[in-house]
Amino acid sequence: MLIRQILSVLEKDLRVEFRSKYALNMVSAFIVAALLLILFTLRAQELQPTPKSGLIWIVVLFASLTVLGRSFTIESDKGTFRTLQIYSNATTIYLGKYLYNLGFSLLIYLLSFSLYGFLIKWSIISYPAFLYIMVFGTMGLSSVCTLIAAIVSQADRQGAIFSVLSIPLFIPFILLLSRLTKKAFMDGMTGWWNSEVAALIGFVGVTSVAGWLLFDFIWEED
Repeated sequence: MLIRQILSVLEKDLRVEFRSKYALNMVSAFIVAALLLILFTLRAQELQPTPKSGLIWIVVLFASLTVLGRSFTIESDKGTFRTLQIYSNATTIYLGKYLYNLGFSLLIYLLSFSLYGFLIKWSIISYPAFLYIMVFGTMGLSSVCTLIAAIVSQADRQGAIFSVLSIPLFIPFILLLSRLTKKAFMDGMTGWWNSEVAALIGFVGVTSVAGWLLFDFIWEED
């Protein structure tokens, strides 16, 4: 029953997106424009490995912030937030929205890295590191964005508040992902466990559990 309700929330959000294609078109245009700007103005292919690895995650972060915050603001704008409260509980809504953001985060990740790798002729050296950043990177983006979107969904100037609250949480996260990206595409990685992997898993675990627990209070307050 719970799984069915979660999938119903996910299906509703997917139908809204496929009907308008607003977020998909926006994020695609943003990623292409940002990567072309980086390529031609900063000459990314000539940069040192560390900034080259960090730039792609800055693009992924801001592409995510442009669309992932809409998961709850759409409900407020269309007046359907109260309807969700009547027919669903907090856990159902949080997990449904989280899965929607997770899928969109994965799409942003794959599109950004595919285009960036093609433009600067990157090739994967360490598949374990690439898998870590794909799984835990998208999970971390989704957990933080889902929680912050819920917090600001009833506020004015939602987009500005969403970005201001999200970016400080993402700074250590992006630094960790940049180091693992450098290992995935340039240095290689020996073994499957190191300090960056442990810290990344810890960040995702803390933000996911905190989001799930805090959402009950946000839900009741609304």
